[in-house]
Amino acid sequence: MSTSAPATALPAMPVWRQYYVLTKPRVVQLIVFCALIGMVLAVPGLPNGAALGRMAIASAGIWLVAGAAAAFNCLIEKTIDAKMKRTAWRPTARGELSDRQALAFSVVLCAIGSAILYVWVNPLTMWLTFATFVGYAVIYTVILKPLTPQNIVIGGASGAMPPVLGWTAMTDMVGPEPLILFLIIFLWTPPHFWALALYRVEDYRKSGLPMLPVTHGNEFTRLQILLYTFILLAACLLPFIYRLSGWLYLVAAVVLNAGFIWHAFQLWRHYSDQQARKTFRFSLIHLSLLFAALLVDHYLI
Repeated sequence: MSTSAPATALPAMPVWRQYYVLTKPRVVQLIVFCALIGMVLAVPGLPNGAALGRMAIASAGIWLVAGAAAAFNCLIEKTIDAKMKRTAWRPTARGELSDRQALAFSVVLCAIGSAILYVWVNPLTMWLTFATFVGYAVIYTVILKPLTPQNIVIGGASGAMPPVLGWTAMTDMVGPEPLILFLIIFLWTPPHFWALALYRVEDYRKSGLPMLPVTHGNEFTRLQILLYTFILLAACLLPFIYRLSGWLYLVAAVVLNAGFIWHAFQLWRHYSDQQARKTFRFSLIHLSLLFAALLVDHYLI
């Protein structure tokens, strides 16, 4: 069966939606949400009108640059995407958008987003956001992902940057508080992504990417997921220990990490694709609710 069959069987998308899909909107929404948490935590008490305006402008700039990085990723990985059921529907994989169109779209988004951050937020946030673009679109996508099974571990640094970007947008400086949030996302990324890679292992094997389940096997990957969830638990306690948060966050962190560890333990003991999917989905719930708890707790301290 041709690898392009799943893609060509799908109806064509409107052109505007093709470009929208390139930005990986669900991923970007989570990025902006985590950046927004960094912004909120950087402002003591309730933000005033000026602070809210700055948050909105910074979120727009970060969204545009993150979307540009996603579009560039789709361009670079179009051949790989075409071989995988999960990504074969993307416009670049289907050939609906040309390389020139995708590249121009990425450049325009990055330029506009960077200009917004430089002019209306601050140069530090712009440069950090641009460095994140380079880290994800170039260092991770072009260099790390096709070369090493530790790609998601090292490349996870780019994905962990949003709270730092949000914090610098409001303070024009990097402190220990956003670095704690960075560490949480950095340690969350491998078990989150490896759970997905476990039940998509055949896709990754066909694509030729050296993902951990392909290079080291199912059992080794499951053990790594479990071990990472314990390390993640320790990192998630740091906001409370550093007094960045209070008891509400601590309770939420303990409960959410206990749930993540339980899912990882079940995955380690008795593997099934269904359990891998449950672990992957719970990881998304874990991060979203963890940062939501930080947000709520911030206004209760």
